[in-house]
Amino acid sequence: MRAPDFWFKSGDWRATLLRPIAALYGAIAAFRMNQSGFQASVPVICIGNFTAGGAGKTPTAMAIAALLKELGETPVFLTRGYGGFLKGPHRVDPARDDAAAVGDEALLLARVAPVVKSADRVQGARVASDIGSVIVMDDGLQNPTLEKDFSIAVVDGESGIGNGLCLPAGPLRAPLVAQKRRTDAVLLMGADGPLAALSPVMNPRPFWHATLVPDAAALTALRGRRLFAFAGIGRPDKFFSMLEREGLVLAERRAFADHAPYHQDTLVAIAQHCQREGLVPVTTEKDAVRIGPLLQETSGLASLQVVPVTFQSPDRDTIKAALVNRLAHRRL
Repeated sequence: MRAPDFWFKSGDWRATLLRPIAALYGAIAAFRMNQSGFQASVPVICIGNFTAGGAGKTPTAMAIAALLKELGETPVFLTRGYGGFLKGPHRVDPARDDAAAVGDEALLLARVAPVVKSADRVQGARVASDIGSVIVMDDGLQNPTLEKDFSIAVVDGESGIGNGLCLPAGPLRAPLVAQKRRTDAVLLMGADGPLAALSPVMNPRPFWHATLVPDAAALTALRGRRLFAFAGIGRPDKFFSMLEREGLVLAERRAFADHAPYHQDTLVAIAQHCQREGLVPVTTEKDAVRIGPLLQETSGLASLQVVPVTFQSPDRDTIKAALVNRLAHRRL
């Protein structure tokens, strides 16, 4: 699903109408978050977010795993693999598994480190503990079943926490105060817009900053061309805006639901439209993972361009030091 616009407006009547349901949802979520969970035999680093929708968790998880490798650790990802039909626990095999089975995020994560997909996080952690020295959870900040040794909440720099209300009146997965108890650091992805709303609640938690930088070679290949941009991610507009900030010409754009599977007839229609209008189709890495198996079967889509992004942070050394400290504390 796509996030409704009123989640990011102040005083919208629809949010007001849903406030009683949101209050009940938030109370249940807060109560659940207070429960204690299973402690894995290896440290668990959680990369989550306060809200529903995309904030950049997966690229952040990949960056954290890369830092852990620099520290001599053997990271292993634990993910629910949203959109994949396998329940697990299942060790992802990129050579055999596809997005329909394990989800698009699991295949992206597998480019960096081993991945265990499991709907049951405790069972998944048991399997992952036999594979690596540190578990990196992609999402799960609000899930109490597995104890975390360090939790980073990724916040989108544009949308922040929206109207500050819980689902379904707003984007919050639980009241912010309840989530603070489970959060060790906040990572702002992009602009600093949400700082004013977050700082009073989250202090003294550290605030780190990062950006997702598009691949320079991919951008060069697209300059001067008219593009048909499409994406099925948490916030497709972020992808479109990124391309426009880089000076690319988006003649048309199309947004799909997050994690939505692509069907061949949809891709054929996109390919035919681009051929008629002289457009170049362009999408995200996450979408490309879901499209991959259909690409060779779809006539006319050979020109599809993908724009990867890379996590960059001025607080890289600070994040690395925090990981060192938390791992050492766990292993005392």
